[in-house]
Amino acid sequence: MKKNILSAVFAIVIATAATAGVNPIDGEKKEVNAETSTVTWKGYKFAGSHYGKINLKSGTLLFDGDKLTGGEFLIDMATISVEDLKAGEGKEKLEGHLNSDDFFGVEAHQTSKLVFSTVKATGKNSYEVTGDLTIKGKTAPVSFDVSVYGSKATANLKVDRTVYDIHYGSTNFTDTLKDKAIYDEFDLVVDLQF
Repeated sequence: MKKNILSAVFAIVIATAATAGVNPIDGEKKEVNAETSTVTWKGYKFAGSHYGKINLKSGTLLFDGDKLTGGEFLIDMATISVEDLKAGEGKEKLEGHLNSDDFFGVEAHQTSKLVFSTVKATGKNSYEVTGDLTIKGKTAPVSFDVSVYGSKATANLKVDRTVYDIHYGSTNFTDTLKDKAIYDEFDLVVDLQF
């Protein structure tokens, strides 16, 4: 009898927890449209800058009602392109260099990954996000702001490439570069549609 009462109480507790939304994975997962979303990069050097695009392979954003609560993205490193140079004017050379081991080592590291770890609302549609960014097999935290409007989200990230062992052209690792120096931080501007 005692066993049956305990079993019944246990079943009621489980059912109540399930209907009360106690499950931590509750919420809506929205798939990001990798075809219509864009990631623009911009790198800086002593003598100027370069910019281009890189494609998302996949991505999801998590929501609790209309509040952003998480996200995860996979970036296709093989799609990195240079947009400020034309074919025959150094475009192919720079794209090849970015794919090489001096920079992103794309042959061995075909994807990079970003996983949100904390999301804090800072306004009606704005959030402060901390996430784990993996580049070249190395993971480090990054912080950035995200804005969400309807089925669109935007974010701006500043990434220190040296954290991911990308030292080429960095004055932090050699002082003989002078006007060939490449700044350690690069920018990512992300426009998502979901």
